[in-house]
Amino acid sequence: MRKNVSSPTLADKVMEMIRQDILTGELSPGQKLVVADLKSRYSVGASPIREALVQLAWRKYVHFAPQKGCWVADVSAAELEDLFDTNQELSKILLQRAIEQGDEAWEINILTSFHKLSRLNPAEANTDFSEWEQRHSDFHHALLAGSQSPTMLALYRQVYEQIERYRHIWVSKHRQYEERYHDNGEHEAMMKAVLDRNTEQALAIMATHSKRALEMIKGDLE
Repeated sequence: MRKNVSSPTLADKVMEMIRQDILTGELSPGQKLVVADLKSRYSVGASPIREALVQLAWRKYVHFAPQKGCWVADVSAAELEDLFDTNQELSKILLQRAIEQGDEAWEINILTSFHKLSRLNPAEANTDFSEWEQRHSDFHHALLAGSQSPTMLALYRQVYEQIERYRHIWVSKHRQYEERYHDNGEHEAMMKAVLDRNTEQALAIMATHSKRALEMIKGDLE
């Protein structure tokens, strides 16, 4: 039973709690979401639950079927490949622009986000994976933030968030994260290539990093 939450952003708070339960697998892909059950689970009324589900549908975490109900969005290898392909294409453009246009503040943010990421080992039992995932996200976003392309960055974040869901599903099955998915120094190498303004090398490392992540997660879906 969850503790009650209060206004004025009740629906947003409920949405985030449901989203986290989807990410961690407590609400599994394809599971039907019944408002009465969710009311009990989160100790809130029906109205914020319905508002939260609409928000999650916009973000593609849940799926509505007219006259039938609402389900946690399913997952598939085909969708995962499409998400990674889209992520890669957006990342290429954004990284090239960031290397061309990034300033000193952008460089400092990359160094800071890498330092924070490197201080957490996702393979350790006491590591909060949600915190590691946030730092991982912050690092990748920091690399691209110098692109000065807010619209494209917003699209990138939407796609990245969907990939994050797949990664959480994978980690829920494989807590020995480092044994099967160590970054092999790729984050540090990517950082150095970007700060050296070596576009070709940075893009190559990013492509390798993305391909390994795709193959790792996809293997469990097939």
